Amino acid sequence: MTTTKMNPKVDEFLSKAKKWKEEFEKLRSIVLDCDLTEDFKWMHPCYTFEKKNIVLIHGFKEYCAILFHKGALLKDTHGILIQQTENVQAARQIRFTTVQEIVEMEDVLKAYIHEAIEVEKAGLEVNFKKTSEYTIPEEFQQKLDENLALKSAFEALTPGRQKAYIYYFSEPKTAKTRESRVEKSMQQILNGKGLND
Repeated sequence: MTTTKMNPKVDEFLSKAKKWKEEFEKLRSIVLDCDLTEDFKWMHPCYTFEKKNIVLIHGFKEYCAILFHKGALLKDTHGILIQQTENVQAARQIRFTTVQEIVEMEDVLKAYIHEAIEVEKAGLEVNFKKTSEYTIPEEFQQKLDENLALKSAFEALTPGRQKAYIYYFSEPKTAKTRESRVEKSMQQILNGKGLND
């Protein structure tokens, strides 16, 4: 492990880790062995190649994981990459619950990391679904059809903001809750704001 590439913010993150500390440290040593630059982004250790994000180390309640930013482009010859949710288009995870699992997979992890670096070197990009390919919930579509100003304002939003609203409106199982979310968000859309702005 090359110490010159270590980032003090990651040291601090590890020193404060209450869960997965040993697993994070092992993942860190594996990633640093692959000649990546250590950074700290989105409050997690992030590793880059020529300033392009390659992998992120993060933990959850049930597992810790190494996340490949363009994991959808990897061959996944071992069938171990996981798509977090159906809405995640590019990133893929490999999950762990013990340090032993990480130790046993070290060679495989390094192979995947090197493949991810090659994907970046080749300039490959994930083809994201266009906003028009998503199904707009009926409750929101009805409001768009009735209110041209709302339709215009929604279409003027960035694709990411449009998708965030579509996901948000689609989540609830009941029509009543979907309608309520649409009603509460209409002014925000008319103001040209995203869901989290």
